[in-house]
Amino acid sequence: MDKHDSCHKKGKVFVVGIGPGGAEHMTTLAVETIRGSECIVGYRTYLEQISEYISGREVISSEMMKEVERCRQAIELAVGGRRVALVCGGDPGIYAMAGLVFELAKKHNLSVSIEVIPGVAALNACAARLGAPLMHDFAAISLSDLLTPWELIERRLRAASEADFVIVLYNPRSKRRTEQLLKARDILLEFRSASTPVGVVTGATRQNERIEVNSLENLADCAIDMQSTVIVGNSQSFVWDGFMITPRGYCNKYSL
Repeated sequence: MDKHDSCHKKGKVFVVGIGPGGAEHMTTLAVETIRGSECIVGYRTYLEQISEYISGREVISSEMMKEVERCRQAIELAVGGRRVALVCGGDPGIYAMAGLVFELAKKHNLSVSIEVIPGVAALNACAARLGAPLMHDFAAISLSDLLTPWELIERRLRAASEADFVIVLYNPRSKRRTEQLLKARDILLEFRSASTPVGVVTGATRQNERIEVNSLENLADCAIDMQSTVIVGNSQSFVWDGFMITPRGYCNKYSL
């Protein structure tokens, strides 16, 4: 079955990105796909965010850290002939469920149709709230070492820092992981000025949204948790009128 078949075909998993949290940031295709699915599978908090679209459908909810279970259930339902929407926060292909669905299907040699429905990622929403910090090359790095060895994360931080990328830090801090962010800051300070602008957005587009622009040396003073995304500027990034901006180079080529 072609991976781009419409949702009218039976037996398919739609891995749907529902955006950063605010319903107004869901794409029309995401809403249509969810409404056109027979079964909705997802993390409880995400399902609560889309409650208006899933009434009258079979809903399978689970808690955090049950990602493998959710993906396996969605695939099994699709193999059984159901149209299934596996919902993810942000974009399903960025630190979410899309890759895991493909991995499970490959590992168990399952003939199942899969389609990824993109969503507004956290880095998009947070960058928009901050201004224009991602106007030039950037790298996204997760500080969670639950699945990735910290030694590898450190190598990536050093490489991106030395190359002067703007750096987006996902999963910066949790109740159990409190030291990784400080270690990341220290690595960044080896390559960047202490005054490098840093933007922290927590709960982007949600009612609890919080935005803070500070400097790299003061990163530890920012209120940061698992709902936060941290954007560290490059050597050209600056703050103007409360906004964080990374120039792309127009001033060097054009008379503005």
